[in-house]
Amino acid sequence: MTILVTGATGAQGNATARALLAAGRQVRALTRDPSSPGAAALAGLGAEIASGDYDDPASLAAACAGMAGIFSVQLPSPPDVPEREARHGAALIRAARDARVATFVHSSVARADEEDSFVGWREGRWPLSYWRGKSAVNALVRSAGFDHATILKPSFMMDNFILPKAAHMMPPLASGRIVSALAPDTRLDLIAASDIGAFAAAAFADPADFAGADIPLAAESLTMGEVAALIGDVTGRPIDAIHVDQASAVAQGVPAGVVDSQSWARVEGYKVEIAALDRWGITLTGFAAWLAAHGTMIP
Repeated sequence: MTILVTGATGAQGNATARALLAAGRQVRALTRDPSSPGAAALAGLGAEIASGDYDDPASLAAACAGMAGIFSVQLPSPPDVPEREARHGAALIRAARDARVATFVHSSVARADEEDSFVGWREGRWPLSYWRGKSAVNALVRSAGFDHATILKPSFMMDNFILPKAAHMMPPLASGRIVSALAPDTRLDLIAASDIGAFAAAAFADPADFAGADIPLAAESLTMGEVAALIGDVTGRPIDAIHVDQASAVAQGVPAGVVDSQSWARVEGYKVEIAALDRWGITLTGFAAWLAAHGTMIP
């Protein structure tokens, strides 16, 4: 009863693989580079490492063969290849259906499928390829005919505040600043990758209970001022929350795509009903507790 975990060396896939292994499940970890340190670490925990690529149908077919379930996650489409996420999701779903996989757990993003209701959507205010790509894969998962299909919808990952992600997502953090286009009173929904893994493992443990569920995920909703204070408590150095307009955020080193996401969160936000997650009986990780375990990885 092996589970194939895609993106196994990324934050979500790695957390899912570890949660499954900790629960005693057999894991086949799919990665483009089986020689990577991340793959070696999973192999050391007992995972089978499989080489594969979404653009290589033969490798996907081999990876899916004999699997009881699949954890699915794809990278967002870049602006110059807007169809990539949908193409990759479709390739994995096709291989899974051909292999008669029964349980499919897909990780998307909170508010995917709702983009037509976003303020300014018709005017092109938000990245079309990002939201359409997420929604397209969700639709494919629902229509594929799996015995059990679950869609997890994470909010902003706490892991973006630590290395290696923080080096790209928020370079000013290394100099003691969280620079964002969020307003001082904007609350950002946060979820730990380990909690995404916990939900995925639970869905594989009880697929009938999770079948057909769309589950937005967040453990806590904090302002950047609160985030900065908590990081400062853990690191012992002052962290300033700097709130600026989009152009100023980019000028101070925050990637344009991240700034677009911050602007969206200021206007729309993930809007996760955190209390509704009690229904699943999974203990969520608050940001302070998460930082206590990961503080040494803050830049």
